[in-house]
Amino acid sequence: MPSPPPHSSPVRILVVEDHDMVAEAICMALERSPDLRIVGRAATLAAALHDATRCEPDVVLMDRRLPDGDGVAAIADLLAIRPGVRVLILAGEGSGSVAARVAESGGAGLILKARGLRELEDAVRRVAAGEVVFSQDLLGDVLGQLTGRTPLVGANLTPREREALQLLGQGRTTADISDQLGVALNTGRNHVQRVLEKLGARSQLEAVTIARREGLLQ
Repeated sequence: MPSPPPHSSPVRILVVEDHDMVAEAICMALERSPDLRIVGRAATLAAALHDATRCEPDVVLMDRRLPDGDGVAAIADLLAIRPGVRVLILAGEGSGSVAARVAESGGAGLILKARGLRELEDAVRRVAAGEVVFSQDLLGDVLGQLTGRTPLVGANLTPREREALQLLGQGRTTADISDQLGVALNTGRNHVQRVLEKLGARSQLEAVTIARREGLLQ
């Protein structure tokens, strides 16, 4: 798809990425284009929320995983601080579930890092022009999930099971999880087992891996 016509003034971009080399490469690639301007760079969600007001970006290009939290979960906060800003999530890996979360949160799209800087540059222009952009290999999955044809992974977890999953993600044992939840050991085991069954995992490690991929763990 061709890029939309450029803005009459350069698109103002806030880059939120905690890996210096990656952030530097992104900034250098985008600043080569006269219609794109980097107005700020942040390495944490807290800094991004501050800079979204100070730098007045049109587009926030934000890594999904940051030291102080999940970039997707921060979309609503950014929109509250700067209504109308376009938030484009950049991820090392993604899934239909994560992409659907981006769309449901009001984000402008999700681009995989493996797609390269040229596609990223094009995506920034397109979201600035009002489009919603997802990497091609995620598009079918996100449409299926948003229309209800494909169920969201983990959508049927109960609140207790979600708590158990978060604790599994922290490396807790079943005994630790039972203590933390204030339940008997057998009840804790049952919670963990149902988490594995609902995620289609054969082990606790696989459950954590699936949960991270699907954006179920902060």
